[in-house]
Amino acid sequence: MELRVANANGSCENGSIVSLYCSSQEVLCQIVRGISPEEPYNATLITWQERVRKKYGFYIGVGLAFLSCFLIGTSVILKKKGLIRLVATGATRAVNGGYGYLKDPMWWAGMATMSAGEVANFGAYAFAPATVVTPLGALSVLISAIFSSYCLGESLNLLGKLGCVICMAGSTVMVIHAPKEEKVTTVAEMASKMKDTGFIVFAVLLVVSCLILIFIVAPRYGQRNILIYIIICSVIGSFSVTAVKGLGVTIRNFFQGLPVVRHPLPYILSLILGLSIIIQVNFLNRALDIFNTSLVFPIYYVFFTTVVVASSIVLFKEWYTMSAVDIVGTLSGFVTIILGVFMLHAFKDLDINQISLPHTHKNPTPAPTPEPTVIKLEDKNVLVDNIELASTPSPQQKPKVFVTDS
Repeated sequence: MELRVANANGSCENGSIVSLYCSSQEVLCQIVRGISPEEPYNATLITWQERVRKKYGFYIGVGLAFLSCFLIGTSVILKKKGLIRLVATGATRAVNGGYGYLKDPMWWAGMATMSAGEVANFGAYAFAPATVVTPLGALSVLISAIFSSYCLGESLNLLGKLGCVICMAGSTVMVIHAPKEEKVTTVAEMASKMKDTGFIVFAVLLVVSCLILIFIVAPRYGQRNILIYIIICSVIGSFSVTAVKGLGVTIRNFFQGLPVVRHPLPYILSLILGLSIIIQVNFLNRALDIFNTSLVFPIYYVFFTTVVVASSIVLFKEWYTMSAVDIVGTLSGFVTIILGVFMLHAFKDLDINQISLPHTHKNPTPAPTPEPTVIKLEDKNVLVDNIELASTPSPQQKPKVFVTDS
């Protein structure tokens, strides 16, 4: 078989026609664009990257997810220890509006560890599916609970531990049955999604709710109710996740050569991300300053996951692809989360542990029956003496006279 190429014009400019002859067949091809000298290298590089991604991408994503859980769980302990050191020095606490923790190296170590964990989490989403990465985030709750018991001396009662497990189980079920994300490949597509009326209404409701919580509810009940500060962090966190997704699309388009620098959306998303991180850090420090770490982090994870999934559903209109099983699973997971949070918050002050639970036996040993008192005839003198002692009047009492007829 012989393959011959013929070009009638003798040039290879765009729009030229090239004829390919293979045996008795002729094929006409039109040149669309030229190939620059750098493109063969890029094509080889992309092929190598795709090969590695397809072969090891899942395991890389799972490994990054485990690393993220460890770093984030550890960062909470470091930040809590920094806040405890701040209280020991007598400075203004974070809950009272103090920012002395910004001078503490332990707190900055926790902040750097949390930033590294978020970067690892972002990389995990790039390699592994969200249905695997997000449930693994519950491991950070267990890591923080274990470290808080050893490093901070904090503990949860038995109902609190059960509530923590129920919360993680509900979050896992909810994420597994959550609809798949619609792929957004360009900045223009992301901008059109964010201009949708449904998402704008949803975002306005979240912003108004946060403003009410920050300026009205938090000053009155924030130091008594653990849910106030955590709800603020979770709602603001949904905006940070949306901004991170949009910036990820921007970075990918930038390396693809698309004109993203002139688009205003990346700068708006960067501003949203910066503001949301500042607000999250502020109110999360207030929650850690007052309440137990073993309570703060599980509840924060639950509310954060719930709000992020709801925001993703509204932004990408994912309910069109949800089946009946996914709808029931999502609602069941949400109800399970509510029950777990109720157990964590309602019974936190009760002293309940495994030792205090009642123990039952299959064949309990009956208690010995008391033996009846037997009075013998030999003890009649003792009885008479006791009667005489009992009948003797005390000095304070008048003697009693009994008259008998013979």
